[in-house]
Amino acid sequence: MKIGIDLGGSHIAIGVIDDKGYIVEKTEKRLLSKDKKDIKTSIESYIIKNVKEIIQKYKIKEIGIAVPGTIKGTAIIKSVNLGVKNYNLVENLQKEINLPIKIRNDAKCAAIAENRIGTLKDYDRSIFLTLGTGIGGAVIINNKLLDTGDLSGCEFGHMIIQKDGIKCNCGKNGCFEKYASMKALKTNLREALGLDEKTRGQELLDIIRKNPNNEIINKVIDEYIEYLSIGISNLINIFEPEAVCIGGSFVYFADVLLEKLKNNIQKKKYLFNNRDELIIMPAALGNDAGIIGCPFEDVSI
Repeated sequence: MKIGIDLGGSHIAIGVIDDKGYIVEKTEKRLLSKDKKDIKTSIESYIIKNVKEIIQKYKIKEIGIAVPGTIKGTAIIKSVNLGVKNYNLVENLQKEINLPIKIRNDAKCAAIAENRIGTLKDYDRSIFLTLGTGIGGAVIINNKLLDTGDLSGCEFGHMIIQKDGIKCNCGKNGCFEKYASMKALKTNLREALGLDEKTRGQELLDIIRKNPNNEIINKVIDEYIEYLSIGISNLINIFEPEAVCIGGSFVYFADVLLEKLKNNIQKKKYLFNNRDELIIMPAALGNDAGIIGCPFEDVSI
């Protein structure tokens, strides 16, 4: 048994993973504003408390942690969405936890999981994107993760998609994730519909499903789909994958977004090479892909 931990921009999830890569137990915590005021303490205390409880119940071999951002060795060099820099989380945790701990970029963890046991297991070349608070990504070539060394690489969310655009948390303007992350979609829907900023994603999804002909909703979604189409088309034109897999909270919205996305890419002829079939799929492992992938042995090229 292993423990997988996913640190998102808005949540922490901890799962117990069996030898086949499946979750047998999971706990989750939303990161509220009060948590983010002292984010390091919030993260460490929650992880330590839950890991100590888990190791009383299961024989755990090691722990894997998936984090949005740049990782070097055991340190988080920079995580825009967590708001931390040069943070040696592993070193701090090992003062309380006597187990091997490794840390990786969250999108790469999720890509490994989908390639091994999920949506991408039948494809040699693929692109994985995770759409949530931001946008992360990874590239699989010949069933191996594209290795970018000590640099993060595959920071798809920070491709410039709009000249002189919205200011991103990274300091640049016009980043892909400011227009095509799920956070961007939810924020734009709340503003357009005059909803409270605390309106949850599930409530927004229910509103979309119940109002398929609402002009305000469709205008927001169409603009979102356009930016997402451009970004994904650029990646397809560069890497020519057999398939694209989208994870994160996009998975929950797939029934109202996915066909619109595929149809828009084909209709606008954004791809350099025409395809009889454009394979873009939601992650089979959903939001659990990062938890499942981080304890896997690294397989990079």
